[in-house]
Amino acid sequence: MFADRIDRIQPSATLAMTSKAADLRAKGVDVINLSVGEPDFPTPQNIQNAAIKAMSDGFTRYTPGAGMMDLRQAAADKMKRDNNLDYNPKEIIVSCGGKHSLYNACQVLFQTGDEVIIFAPYWVSFPDFVAVTGATPVFVNTDASKQFEPDFDDLANKLTSNTKGIIINSPSNPTGGVWSDEAVKKVLAIAKERDIWVFSDECYEQLTYDVKYKSTATLAEDDSKILTFQSCSKTYAMTGWRIGYTAGDAAVIKAMSKLQGQSTSCPNSIAQVAAIEALSGDQSAVTKMRDAFKIRRELIVNRLNSIEGVTCEMPGGAFYVFPEFKDHLGKSFNGEKINTSSDLSMYFLNEKAVVTVAGDSFGAPNNIRFSYAASEEELNNALDRVEDALQNLA
Repeated sequence: MFADRIDRIQPSATLAMTSKAADLRAKGVDVINLSVGEPDFPTPQNIQNAAIKAMSDGFTRYTPGAGMMDLRQAAADKMKRDNNLDYNPKEIIVSCGGKHSLYNACQVLFQTGDEVIIFAPYWVSFPDFVAVTGATPVFVNTDASKQFEPDFDDLANKLTSNTKGIIINSPSNPTGGVWSDEAVKKVLAIAKERDIWVFSDECYEQLTYDVKYKSTATLAEDDSKILTFQSCSKTYAMTGWRIGYTAGDAAVIKAMSKLQGQSTSCPNSIAQVAAIEALSGDQSAVTKMRDAFKIRRELIVNRLNSIEGVTCEMPGGAFYVFPEFKDHLGKSFNGEKINTSSDLSMYFLNEKAVVTVAGDSFGAPNNIRFSYAASEEELNNALDRVEDALQNLA
């Protein structure tokens, strides 16, 4: 009935858990949702005001397919200011969120017979972006004790003559890991030697806590085959506004624009005006959010590591932790065996109304992703429930 490409992809596990949380809340259940991949802060008022003015001014019509030139210039200015990257507006395309940007790039560059390196644990959508093009996702192990940097021996074994791309996601979803400059440079050297495209997903680039973030392209001797993906969603609490952008080779950007013109036509006009304010206006709200996330990071990591049988590395960025629960797998509750992280995540949901996302979805069967985009009170309450749930396993 359906085209075979739809069978190559899976439903989004993160969106599925968000939906389950909403269903339970609608039934009056006291749910604590730690599955969310979005800040719990409101969009800053200056950005809201820009959108309101855009509507009042009647800015509600189509824009150029690749985004307004003013926004593309604002993105170029932001990348120079924050990342020391030099792009002109013709080397930038604005899309309907970072996810859309990555999807478009995969469609433009990958096809049947190609292989694309994805480091595990990985964002749930990366394999599907690749698979829907007909290409094959190839998974490479990482080292949890080193911010989930690549296992370079495994990477060497997975590279073939068919390898067309490598996806870097630092800071990472789901781990929060931030790679060292040395690790990034090593991947870039391999990519350059083998003439491989590098996708750098930098949607969390403003949310690092221990070191100042360096964009992948700034660490490259030659950035001609690097595409940089950034977004307004996480930095400015604009997840629902759906504005992301890609910077890189002008020919690739033109091809992405061609594809986008036949799908979404253009990003939302009002959101584009708001994004100009986000990128160009007052940045103090970003600092406040980052400071709050840093405090929550310490809280959740310390609480998780205090629970018997749980280990959790300190992430360098984003707003996720990715604790390991392998000592609890194989246990039972009321005769029901908890064999997988999916079983354990559903146990937390059904018995304690705490929503998380199982590591199975990210290529890490012993782990569970917790978001700390929640108040300190909610985090402590949720972790009390999780600890109690684990104590009830036998």
